[in-house]
Amino acid sequence: MTELYAISATEALARFKDRSLSPVELLDAVIARAEVVEPTVNALVHERHEEAREEAKASEKRYTAWAEKGAPAPGALDGLPCAVKEEEAIEGQPWTQGSLIYKDLIADHSSNFARRMLDAGAIVHARTTAPEFSCAFYTHSRIHGVTRNPWNPEFGVGGSSGGAGAALASGTTTIASGSDIGGSIRVPASFNGVVGFKPPFGRVPQAAPFNHDTYCHCGPLARTVADTALYENALAGPSSDDIVSLRPKYVLPTEFDGDLTGMRIAVTVDFGTFPVDPEIAENTLAVAEALRTAGAVVDVVDLVLEQDKVMRAAAIHFQLGFGDYIKAEAEAHADLVTDYAAAFAATLAPQAEGGSLLEKHTIEAELYAPVGALLETYDALICPTLGTRGFVAGESYVGTPMTVGGIELHDTFRASLTPVFNVMSRCPVLNVPSGFADNGVPTGVQIAGRTYDDVTPFKVGAALEKVRPWPLVAPAVTGAEV
Repeated sequence: MTELYAISATEALARFKDRSLSPVELLDAVIARAEVVEPTVNALVHERHEEAREEAKASEKRYTAWAEKGAPAPGALDGLPCAVKEEEAIEGQPWTQGSLIYKDLIADHSSNFARRMLDAGAIVHARTTAPEFSCAFYTHSRIHGVTRNPWNPEFGVGGSSGGAGAALASGTTTIASGSDIGGSIRVPASFNGVVGFKPPFGRVPQAAPFNHDTYCHCGPLARTVADTALYENALAGPSSDDIVSLRPKYVLPTEFDGDLTGMRIAVTVDFGTFPVDPEIAENTLAVAEALRTAGAVVDVVDLVLEQDKVMRAAAIHFQLGFGDYIKAEAEAHADLVTDYAAAFAATLAPQAEGGSLLEKHTIEAELYAPVGALLETYDALICPTLGTRGFVAGESYVGTPMTVGGIELHDTFRASLTPVFNVMSRCPVLNVPSGFADNGVPTGVQIAGRTYDDVTPFKVGAALEKVRPWPLVAPAVTGAEV
């Protein structure tokens, strides 16, 4: 029997509607679970339990009025416990962005992304941890401490939406929001064994000025493919205050039959140049075999993308935007920022030296050309989400190398395959679990679709979930202090 805190969003909504479950009961179960696991995991901050309970009671009344009196239907996410990443502005709530610089800042507005969740009836019972300024693939900060992996607390949870992934995996929320400028939805989804979707650029509205950043995406994390589709449908659609948001609204199905007959899927374990630990490669090939069971034709393809080119394009891109923002903060508040935020700003300049917007666009076009050609033949492309089997919890790797696939790396960015699809930002990408490494940390794969073909990655992910289901919540979190 599934514990109440671990039930899916789709099941919860169905039970709210038939009144076999109250939003208050689900919220209380999630809060009780957090009391047990949060001393170890540390994924939630700015908890607002009493306010959330009042909102859950109001949600319960909406379901009753709808069922008994023909009142308007509740919102698409009505009554669901939703943990929102701390970087997102919600009016009246703390907005520290993981930084001591903003430890006392209270948001005076709600971003359009946050409003989508609130307007759909989601109950924000807590905010989730993120690295300072969301600029790292791990989640620890001077203001909130270390967030630990529910499956093995010696390891980290990924970043930058690390608290979101960890909260889902430990059962302390039902859905969780994320953002992704280099892999920050997919990396924590992978390390925590949950589902995360990087929508194509423009699908989900974002706050200015980063809504204009083609590498930047906001999107959903959840424990199942159907929950992720449900959540994405509440987030997607045009917004009057985001000029790049796409019209018309794209609506995903939330039920999938798992049959991939007639579908062709390409698989690569490393793009020919990315370092990948053996366990990651093995689990990716196991996914390929499982999809054959679902009826797809699956080919391991010889697709080469030069990692150095991916990193060059990303460095130039970040130097011209996101990196400049962090550099200014680090220089103005050198005594308050984390070592990794300062290093992010300092190392971008030499990596992007001499680069121009034209060079960046040229590299991006060169990188996409073979992928675009491949996706004319195949319906989807699958690759690992990360090359590494885990980052040690609390380690910044600033000046400390790590080894991935037998190669010494001095940049955690190079331990991930996610930046490929920020460069190719119009491709929708779904992370789903692919298994576990022998250290107990989950592994994941990215399912990339053709540009703006959001539904195909969900079809593939749902088929994999059916033939090779994954555990929904980590069982080993004890709540003991680490």
